[in-house]
Amino acid sequence: MLDGVSLDQLRTFVTAADTGSFSAAARKLNRVQSAVSGWVNGLEAQLGVTLFDRTGRYPKLTREGVLLLADARNIVANADLMKARARLIASGIEPELSVVADVFLPKAAITAAAKAFAHEFPLTPLRLFVEGLGAGYQAVLDGRCSLGILANLPVAFHSLDFERVGDVTLLMVAAKEHPLARFGDRRVPRSELAKHVQLVLTDRSELMAGRDFGVLSPSTWRLADLATKHAFLKDGVGYGSMPLHMVETDLADGSLVVIDVDEMPRTGAVLTISAVRRASVPAGPAAQWFAARMAAGANRPPRHADSAG
Repeated sequence: MLDGVSLDQLRTFVTAADTGSFSAAARKLNRVQSAVSGWVNGLEAQLGVTLFDRTGRYPKLTREGVLLLADARNIVANADLMKARARLIASGIEPELSVVADVFLPKAAITAAAKAFAHEFPLTPLRLFVEGLGAGYQAVLDGRCSLGILANLPVAFHSLDFERVGDVTLLMVAAKEHPLARFGDRRVPRSELAKHVQLVLTDRSELMAGRDFGVLSPSTWRLADLATKHAFLKDGVGYGSMPLHMVETDLADGSLVVIDVDEMPRTGAVLTISAVRRASVPAGPAAQWFAARMAAGANRPPRHADSAG
């Protein structure tokens, strides 16, 4: 019974319900009134129900018409969405964008880029992951993500293309009650660092297996996310490196202090952030736009940049 229902019939039904009359629907659809009446009559015959009560001056939706109107709207809207997406695909815009963002990036930059992306590419779904170290690169290498906004690692990835988008400053910090805080502005010797637990971000991939960067103590606690590491640092559990944007408020109120070490002086270490793509897969317009938008957000100065010293 439903095989013969057409989009023209459903669109006419919805328009007639919205405009309140067949003549108004005909004007809106740029059709003659007899065509509108014919499509509605045909739809009623196909469905086996009366959609409009025509006994009054203007057609009025029946109870069945009210119930079926929502279904007709969904079908018409989905058909229009499919056609719009097909036009996007034909124009070269990706049907979906999968991005992995580095855990060291400011969350405000990520959310601002995602919000702007929704406005710029309303028909392109965004899949966004946040990873650290090798796990972000693994997502790009295996094709789960077409774009990575990732911190550069001291490892060669010959199958990937890199384009610098900004920097993140890393500082070595500890709670004000931590024993290392007593050194103040003085350089902390490695022998002293070795006496205390260092909190280290662990890699959830095998790409960096057997490699440690910035580890200064034989006693380490491995944590899977920066939020937990931040909480541990503030409680004085250990010391460790953190991006400035995550600890600037703590530095300003004195709950965390910068400790000066050879590998990461008080001024901090600069971590380069790059847009990372597989060299064999050209970047589409949506990926290029997202990388540029993230670059703009990543390069904004932190609110309390002077608190690092």
